[in-house]
Amino acid sequence: MENQNITIKIITFAIYQMELKEKQKKILDVAVELFKEKGYMGSSVRDLATKLNIKAASLYAHIRSKEEILEWICFGIAQEFFDELQEVKNTSIPPKEKLNLFIEKHLSVVLKNRDVTHIYSNEWKHLEERLPEFIALRKNYQQEVEELISEIYQAENWELRSSAFTTRFILHTLNNSYFWFKRNTESTIEITDEIRDKILFGLLGRNSSAS
Repeated sequence: MENQNITIKIITFAIYQMELKEKQKKILDVAVELFKEKGYMGSSVRDLATKLNIKAASLYAHIRSKEEILEWICFGIAQEFFDELQEVKNTSIPPKEKLNLFIEKHLSVVLKNRDVTHIYSNEWKHLEERLPEFIALRKNYQQEVEELISEIYQAENWELRSSAFTTRFILHTLNNSYFWFKRNTESTIEITDEIRDKILFGLLGRNSSAS
């Protein structure tokens, strides 16, 4: 019940963008650029105000704090991952296709939000007020993915030495894929196929090429 309540509290990054006022959208966009450039801790409200060409005091008419922007980023993207995971779990397709689908959907969120994912992956520990809530959220997501991976391996009779390690390997690879492809001009579909194939080969070896 606790994990369910945590999930209900948050909304997707895309919906955040829709619900924010025009000025807040601009602040968020510029903050993403600033956090990526200088890091969250290396950025100040004054820096953000300078980039927006307004006075620092004026920002507080639109945001509660710098941390609120980090909350928008971290909780928003986390919910997008949850949404895609639930869609995968609700599909009735063969186990291996379900693994393919999970990789593709998680990766699609990463690649369409590359800069945001960069901040999410590297700066979430700087959340203060909502840090315990976010840690519980991440743990919940990892547990759900681990359950999915275990079910798939069991259904396919694949050897699974450590479901926890396999899950961490997949998520780490997917979450950090923005780094390898941030300057790549290939289409998202081609990038997705390449990363998915490499992950599956690493997990399953020769079996990864089987349909």
